[in-house]
This record gives sequence, structure tokens and C-alpha cells, in this order.
Amino acid sequence: MPGDAGHVLLPLARAAIASELGIARHAHDDPPWLKQQGACFITVTESGKLRGCIGTLRPHRALADDVRGNAVAAAFRDPRFKPLTVAEFGAISLEISVLSALQSLAFSDEEDVLKQLRAGIDGVVFEYGHHSSTFLPQVWESFKEPREFLAQLKYKAGLPPDFWDREVRLARYTVAKWRE
Repeated sequence: MPGDAGHVLLPLARAAIASELGIARHAHDDPPWLKQQGACFITVTESGKLRGCIGTLRPHRALADDVRGNAVAAAFRDPRFKPLTVAEFGAISLEISVLSALQSLAFSDEEDVLKQLRAGIDGVVFEYGHHSSTFLPQVWESFKEPREFLAQLKYKAGLPPDFWDREVRLARYTVAKWRE
């Protein structure tokens, strides 16, 4: 994927949302790297506030299809927000984060995890039983230290912020990101 992939990915995401709204908008989807499997998250903001964020942690379809599918899901199916309207379309901004492969973390306890996390670099997947959550690396901007980041990640998974168990599984990833 080229470093300037955002010039292709952002219009592709916006065109997918536009199409759902009945607005004609063309985007190029012919670069060969778009046909390779990829995983991405699409973040929709309006006036700087989160309006939707949906993504894929593991590649399972062509990157072009993942971008289109997650853009539509972020705009219309994020359960935290009402579906986007035509009136809002011109006011939204998009950010695309293309994920690296997940890397499982080996650790002895929570303190060991906290030492391994790289603030501002790592996206983290938290799993325990049927509980799971993730934060993109960009979410580090909202937290001052790894302990708070991890506590909120557990809370997002539906667990108490101070929860810990030896069966917790964690993985990290990095992203290449582009913003309108």
C-alpha cells in the first residue's frame, strides 16, 4: 500500500456513504493494492465529535470492500448514533485507519502489560471470555497513562476498570491513517 493511499481510500469511503444516501459520487477503485485483503476502521466525525466508528480487526476481504463496508456501517449502523442523514453528509469528516496484523502480547500480569504498551503507537485488543474491545492508537490522545487506557478498554468490554484475570488475552496492532 503506497504512503499516499489516503488519496484513494478517503474518496472511496465517502462515495460508499454517498451511495447509501442516494448521492452519486465516483471514486477510483482500480489500484491493484486495493484488491489485497486488508482490515480497516472508519471513523466519522461531525464538528470534531465522534459520529460513528466501525471496523475490522482481521483481514477477510479485499481492502476496497472493507473500506466501503466499514464506511457504510460507521455512518449508518453504529449503535451509539442515529443513522447519518443527507443533511449531515457535507458536514462530516472521515478518518481511515488501516491495521497491521495483530500481534499477541505475552505477559505475566497487568503490570507487565502496562510496561509493554506503547502510548500513541499501539492499538490494543482486549479479550476475556465473551468480553472483547479495542481502542485504535488514536485513542491514546484521550488518556494520560497506560493504566487509564487499559482500564477504559476493560470498561468498554463490559468489565470493571480494575478487573484482571490470568485468562485475559491481549493483542496489539499499529495503523496507517489518513484524515480528510
